[in-house]
Formats: sequence, C-alpha cells, structure tokens
Amino acid sequence: MKKHKITAFVKELNVRMKKEPITLRYIHILGTVIFFSSVSSLVILLALYLNQRLQTSLFLVDDLSSNPLTSPSLSLLPPPPPPPPRSSGNDVEEEEVMRRAAMAPRDAMMIGAHPKVAFMFLTRWNLPLSPLWELFFKGHEDFYSIHVHTSPEFTEEPPKSSVFYKKRIPSKAVEWGKSSMMDAERRLLSHALLETSNARFVLLSETCIPLFNFTTIYTYLTRSTRSFLGSFDDPRPMGRGRYTSKMLPHVSLSDWRKGNQWFEVSRRIAAEIVSDRRYYAVFKEHCRPPCYIDEHYLPTLVNKICPEMNSNRSVTWVDWSRGGSHPARFVWKDIRVEFLDGIRFGSNCSYEGDDVTNVCFLFARKFHVSTLEPLMKIAPYLYGI
Repeated sequence: MKKHKITAFVKELNVRMKKEPITLRYIHILGTVIFFSSVSSLVILLALYLNQRLQTSLFLVDDLSSNPLTSPSLSLLPPPPPPPPRSSGNDVEEEEVMRRAAMAPRDAMMIGAHPKVAFMFLTRWNLPLSPLWELFFKGHEDFYSIHVHTSPEFTEEPPKSSVFYKKRIPSKAVEWGKSSMMDAERRLLSHALLETSNARFVLLSETCIPLFNFTTIYTYLTRSTRSFLGSFDDPRPMGRGRYTSKMLPHVSLSDWRKGNQWFEVSRRIAAEIVSDRRYYAVFKEHCRPPCYIDEHYLPTLVNKICPEMNSNRSVTWVDWSRGGSHPARFVWKDIRVEFLDGIRFGSNCSYEGDDVTNVCFLFARKFHVSTLEPLMKIAPYLYGI
C-alpha cells in the first residue's frame, strides 16, 4: 500500500514539474542544491570544531598528568595580572606625606638662626660625583638639607661619614618623558617641605656639579625674592605645537609655557606645586609624549598662579647646542678652567629686578663620571679652598 502511494506521489510530482515553466524548475533545483550544500558545510564545520576541542582537552589532560606538581584546577585559571611597578613606599603613605606637605607653613620657620636650602637629587642609582659634592657641603651642615630619589631597586647606602648617608626618600620607578618623572619631583618637594626650616628648593641630577662654593650659592638663593624656573612661550612645534585644546578650560594656549626641568623655587612656590590637583590632573591626562610633562607643567603652572614670583630663568646650565632630545654630555677631556669659567661668568642676566649680573648659573650638567678626577683637581680654584 505504501509503495503504491509513493509511486502515485512521484507521478504527480512529475506531472506538476512538466506543467511548470522551465525557469521555475531551475529555481527549485538551485534552491535545493544550495540548501543541502549549506547544511553539509555546517555539519563539516561542527565536526572540525568538536575534533579540535577534543584534541585540546586530551592535550591538557596529558600535560597535567605528566607533571605531578601541577594542579588542574589552578592551571585552567586565567594568568595572574602583571605585578605593579617596583616601589619603596606605598600609595597611602605617599598621599599622607603630600597632604602634610600641602598644609606645611608657606614661610620657612627657622629652628636655628638661618634658613636652609634643600638640595633634591633625582637619580637612577648612586651619585658618581658625590666626592665633589662632599667637598662643596663640607663645613656648612646647618645651612642645607639633602633629599635623594633613586630607582626603587637601588638600596645601597654610602658610608656613615657621607653627607648622603640615609638621605634617600621612599621612591617609585621613573620613566623619561612620562608623568612618573613629575611624580618624583613632587615627591622630593613634599619630603623637603616637611622640614620647616627649608626656604629654598633646588632640583639636581646625578650629572650636576656646583659651579661656585657653598657660601656664594647659598647667598645668591636665599637673598633672592624670586624663584629660578625657566618659563617662556615657544612658538615652535616643540613648544606651542605640544599643546592640545583638550586641556581647556583649565589651560589655554595663552597659558602654555616651556622651560628647563631643573628648577630652583621658593618655599611658597614649592607648596603651590605640591598642593595643586586641578592642573596636574589635566597635564597627566593630556600631556604625553611627544608632549613632555617635566618641560611644560611647572612653567605653565607658575605662569598661571604666581608669575610675579618667578625670574623666568634657570640657574642650572645645560648645553642644547648639539640638538637632539638630550643635552650635551661632557667627559674628562672637556674639563678645563676656561670652559668652566665661560659657564660661570659668560652670560648676563637680571638678578632681583633691575640688577644685572654675569653670574647667571650656579650649577651645570651633564658631567660624566670620568670628569670627577679633573674636577677634583681644579676644585680649589672653583670653590676658593
């Protein structure tokens, strides 16, 4: 009976197909072929996927079973997040230091009879020119404080007899051109501000040298009513070209300034830098390479909030005449009395408003460790020893 029905259905189907136009028949056939091809492809893809999953599972089981110290439940977990940057202090302690520094007196409170100058060294490792600095500081212990920010990995201490012994502050990793550089500078200022007798604050690197004796530099800084921080309007691409309108409304193009990273500031400006949250957040967000925050944040900040308190020049000499992203570096063969005297007395600048002087730079960089020996030989001439 069933066979008879199937035969009748086939005959009826043939009759229908003969009655339909030939174009419609081709469409039916093509649709049928496409349908079965699609189903076949899906079946093949599903089979390949299941096979791959099976092989992966067998591989994992075999790999885990070959190592008795490996736990399957732990191995199948996602990898742990990368470790945080190395640090010798935690964020909570740092925020507390920043808070206390922001609340510290804006005027120096002398415990003794004299205000102090805070010498803040931003360095990677040790201070290779420290013997020269030891000679510079000798006999003036009541007139200065020292604060050193190194890489967190560096934990060596100089001898107990050194002026740099136990002078390192809690630090974090610093990357050139990144906001971490400015973080380190603010960290140094915060720790130095906690010493209420510090009246002036100078930032130095491990390649810096003093150009005059301690008394000359101390007097030059403490008698000045203005800070020494380079701040100028640079119309070139490496100046205004680094500005972005994303900084509006807090920082406009007319506010934008550039300057030398190596500054010297009064206690009032140091406190303003540490207290600032608004502008620093804007710079951290929008001033990234090729915008270098250490060249623009402080010059722009001081220009906005207290331009009358700044001399708009740096007291640290740097040679940019060779071009490039970094200043010239000097080695032992460069060290001559004539060369150093050219830096010490070869410029004219304003000091305290109307007074013009040829002593414009108190420090210089970048001096390679090989310069230590010739510098020590001419130190008696430089420092009047």
